[in-house]
Amino acid sequence: MTISVAPDSSIEKSLADTANRLGQARAEIGKVIFGQTRVIDQILITLMSGGHVLLIGVPGVAKTLMVETVATVLGLTSNRIQCTPDLMPADIIGSEVLEQDEGGKRNFRFIKGPIFTQFLMADEINRASPRTQSALLQAMQEHVVSVGGKKQDLPRPFHVMATQNPIEQEGTYPLREAQLDRFLMQIDVDYPEHDSERTMLLATTTNRDSAIKAVFTEKELMDVQSLVRDMPIGESVVDAVLKLVRSGRPGDDAPQIVNEYVGWAPGPRAGQALMLACRARALLDGRAAPSVDDVIELAEPILKHRMALNYKARAEGVTLKDVIAALTDEL
Repeated sequence: MTISVAPDSSIEKSLADTANRLGQARAEIGKVIFGQTRVIDQILITLMSGGHVLLIGVPGVAKTLMVETVATVLGLTSNRIQCTPDLMPADIIGSEVLEQDEGGKRNFRFIKGPIFTQFLMADEINRASPRTQSALLQAMQEHVVSVGGKKQDLPRPFHVMATQNPIEQEGTYPLREAQLDRFLMQIDVDYPEHDSERTMLLATTTNRDSAIKAVFTEKELMDVQSLVRDMPIGESVVDAVLKLVRSGRPGDDAPQIVNEYVGWAPGPRAGQALMLACRARALLDGRAAPSVDDVIELAEPILKHRMALNYKARAEGVTLKDVIAALTDEL
């Protein structure tokens, strides 16, 4: 089924049909990924919004398996890059090689790297050098790469899911603010709950194979992304997004907690991300329009990597979660 951008007379049916398909996608992913419902929902919201994901989690919480599973269910091709300090831009983008044909004529041929896929996992991205991170940044922002002075278009859709280990920081290169801002969401992956972990242990230590199937095609996913942008959004939600983002910036009109503890504040891209993600969350829940509750629910994963605290906050034990909670309390 192709999901088209519907006119006003039939948009409700399109939204209902899409919500039903997204429910099927959730169920398929749940056959393999146990106890991470919130994480899966936020990943789907990010992809429906056309954005990139930064996953923060310790080893062994199924981050790699999430990429493979989500890619299969959404009908996308996927590749994985293991980031290391000696990883060069050519290792992910590709390079030109000199070839000679039968007539003796020499020419360059471009060999594509693993970035030429629809769903790319950059594992432990903060272990890659700043030069390699910058090459990935261009691809994320422009959906093209430059090789030999020529631009090569990346497949569409194109999404990056990068991971970071929050524990071991030795030998890493922290992502700069400009790079962090390119990720629509930062999602924390916690340990599963007791019952979910028990189910996972039983399911993954037997010979049973939980086969999953594609629910969407790449074209249908792009249609969903287009439909998200066509969803109506109320003035109250727009005002809430604007108030939340602007109140996070130090200034005369900012709350005391912001002026006292925030060193780096969210820019306009944070508001754009919230507008899209709120629509996508409403669609995922089968609603025709987002509400202020969506803004509150998505504030933390969208804002926390776009803000930084000053030394006073660190000294007094104030966290970004505390600051964002205080901002959402005012909505």
